[in-house]
Amino acid sequence: MVIVGLLFILLGVLAILSGVFLSEVSADNPDAVAWLGIDISPMAFFLIGVASGAAVMAGISILKFGTKRSLAHRRERRELAALNEKLDRVEADRKRDEEH
Repeated sequence: MVIVGLLFILLGVLAILSGVFLSEVSADNPDAVAWLGIDISPMAFFLIGVASGAAVMAGISILKFGTKRSLAHRRERRELAALNEKLDRVEADRKRDEEH
């Protein structure tokens, strides 16, 4: 989950940065935007920006959910280990009492 979230964030940021730094409007056709060498309409350029922002937000949400789930899993594993140690001590005490 964490990897998927980071991937969404990375792709969204790359698209935004390429839109900011690698796009240009030609003097011949001011109604078209050249983005990564492809002529697209301003509306398509806007929608690419919206989709990039949505990808970043989705990535942050997925990253948050994955981190929360991972922390809960670690906490549960730690509690189970403590209970297992306690059970082992009780079992050892019971065997020692049975022998005497």
